[in-house]
Amino acid sequence: MSVQQRSDEHRPAAGPAPVQAARWLAARGLPVHPLAPGRKTPAANCTDCRDHTHPPADCHCHAAGRWCHGWHSATTDQTLITQWWEHEPAFGVGVACGPADLVVLDVDAHTTGVPDRGRLLPGIPIPDQVNLAGLASGYDTLALLAAYRRRPDPANDTGTLRVATPSGGLHIWYRNPNPTVRYRSSTGSSTKTALAWQVDIRAHGSYIVAPGTRTAAHGTTRAGHYRPLGSCREPAPLPGWLAAELTRTGHTPPPPAPPRARPHHAAPAPAPRGSKPALALLQPHLDTITACATTPEGAAFTEKLNRAAYTAGGLCAAGHLDTDHTRTLLTDAAHHARPHQIRRNETIIDAALTAGARRPLHLKDRHE
Repeated sequence: MSVQQRSDEHRPAAGPAPVQAARWLAARGLPVHPLAPGRKTPAANCTDCRDHTHPPADCHCHAAGRWCHGWHSATTDQTLITQWWEHEPAFGVGVACGPADLVVLDVDAHTTGVPDRGRLLPGIPIPDQVNLAGLASGYDTLALLAAYRRRPDPANDTGTLRVATPSGGLHIWYRNPNPTVRYRSSTGSSTKTALAWQVDIRAHGSYIVAPGTRTAAHGTTRAGHYRPLGSCREPAPLPGWLAAELTRTGHTPPPPAPPRARPHHAAPAPAPRGSKPALALLQPHLDTITACATTPEGAAFTEKLNRAAYTAGGLCAAGHLDTDHTRTLLTDAAHHARPHQIRRNETIIDAALTAGARRPLHLKDRHE
């Protein structure tokens, strides 16, 4: 068996103007919000929100018709959309995936080293006799997953909206036909939750860049337009086999565990030693990370996340905190503040946790 290569595509059609795309998407029930001109990141918050950080739920800007807090401000209100893009016609368009009931497969084509075959399709062992020659991107791993399941390759799904990205990647848009199931976002490089290598999932708690948006060259971002492929412009329902794969790979929260009966005379289980002081020490760091959501740029987010994860690593190494639970706290805060860079968030967290673990932080030695 050889890896299926990316099939030829028709040249992407010219995308609509951003305001037209925003109006069109909103008319179909997909909440939109502005992206900074030439960028993939949300438009900056107003000055008041930058100077006085607060959670999105406490922000008064939304009631005043402003676009603060990225995807939290996404709307289908055509009047607001007109006002926003009249203020800045160069705004790009983001779509809040959770409120829109969207599940988007973000297929990357990054030039990076291919990992061990055990990480290409999480949970699916790939025998040595399978020929992986030529495998280089998310197009290949997605095709490989489809081949294993004997299903059509989603990258070639002409029945749903597909958007070509300036970097050579592909966004495959699907509607969640069962909104009671809340899919979580992930990155294709994650060792915790991933569908396939270089295939990210954009769902609850994140946004997707809409067709018609243009980016300028900036850092690793390439200049170009997000352009729809083929003739389909509507997201189709998420195929059942992909829904099953997302469940299998941990993209749905586990069902709540039934309460465990406890003998009447049993004493409550003691809390882990030092857990409350450790959480009290970590919580201000988590708060500073979460507050970065109000300032898309210039908030020293990376420094704050690195400091928090380093401190957490020392607390975990000293036995004061559970490593897996602590990593979840860090990733939840980081993804809330910077949902567009999930892979980078996890890289920063993992590196800082490892570094911090080399210097266990014993609370009894602190004099605060």
